[in-house]
Amino acid sequence: MIATSLGIGYIGKGGGTVAAAVAALCWYLVLADSHIPAYGPVLFTVIITLLGVWSGNIVEPYWGKDDKKVVIDEVAGMCVSLLFLPVNVKYVLTGLVLFRFFDILKPLGIRRTEALPGGWGVMVDDVIAGIYANLVLQLIFYFNLL
Repeated sequence: MIATSLGIGYIGKGGGTVAAAVAALCWYLVLADSHIPAYGPVLFTVIITLLGVWSGNIVEPYWGKDDKKVVIDEVAGMCVSLLFLPVNVKYVLTGLVLFRFFDILKPLGIRRTEALPGGWGVMVDDVIAGIYANLVLQLIFYFNLL
């Protein structure tokens, strides 16, 4: 259940996009207009990432390397892409598009991280895609482009 993000991974084709979209929606619903301390989203993101590494290690012997059912990596990457930014519809939707762009195309060395062993190979490429998306969003925020 953890690796599939409560079953989203069983959707099949498009499961990663659905998982990222659900993560973005939950991020917005929980954090918009909230008074949750800034460390809350960071702590949540770290926990999801570590759970992803752990669950990736558990399911790999049964499902193979980075099976499409494993979508907790998209949840973690989506969370990374939205850290330290305003929580509003514009930033969340832009973050979703940017994250999926970097996650699908895997530019700038992202693809090489898939070769890491076990759950790390599942998670790190999505975390880096989230970092790239976050950096672009930080520039958009800094220059007030959205």
